[in-house]
Amino acid sequence: MAIEVSIPTILRNLTGGAKTVEGEGDTIRALVTDLDKRHPGLAERLVENDALRRFVNVYLNDEDVRFIGGIDAPVSDGDTVTILPAVAGGMR
Repeated sequence: MAIEVSIPTILRNLTGGAKTVEGEGDTIRALVTDLDKRHPGLAERLVENDALRRFVNVYLNDEDVRFIGGIDAPVSDGDTVTILPAVAGGMR
């Protein structure tokens, strides 16, 4: 069994248009490394200076990973990871 990862529209060009992909690893860091091997370019869009990029939100089973260990948050087979770019803006 693998970890299911939901990919936002803006990154689907790196996954051949796939909305979800599978990956493996025991932490978010290892999962991102595995995903980057399968879909080159994903890691640089998600990680900067050995941490998740400021404007990328990652949820593990609906929980923000920043509150459960960040890039070193543990993951297990069967988990669901959702990648969401932060949205900013609005009317002034």
